[in-house]
Amino acid sequence: MNEWFECKVRYDKPQGDGTIKQSSEVYLVEALSFSEAEDSLVKELEPYISGEFIVDTMKRAKYAEIFTSKDAASDRFFRIRVGFITIDEKTEKEKSVNSYYLVHAVDVKNALDTLTENMADTLGDYRVGNITETKILDIFYHKAK
Repeated sequence: MNEWFECKVRYDKPQGDGTIKQSSEVYLVEALSFSEAEDSLVKELEPYISGEFIVDTMKRAKYAEIFTSKDAASDRFFRIRVGFITIDEKTEKEKSVNSYYLVHAVDVKNALDTLTENMADTLGDYRVGNITETKILDIFYHKAK
């Protein structure tokens, strides 16, 4: 089973006035391991970044699902916490089990609409906890060798 890795890349980016500024960008990579994620990210970015770049940080990202958009205006990714409501069998009290979703959207409202549309067939009750815009620029999916 593949996992998601949030990777930060640092490199020197030429500016319009000819100066060079250090830049960092965050990408989400689907891979089997940290080393495979780094290798995949380097292969994806090499054609677009001139000069040296380093994968600065990597961490596992736990997303239950990722909803991408076909809308060309969707240029941001939002992390949405969803609490699924269950009943504790012992205490018979309501409790919430959180899952996180990544949604590609134009803005917060569009992200919520996309989540609601994709969750329409969900049988259980759920509550949307919070919606946070991430710094993720793009997603790279696992490519079988």
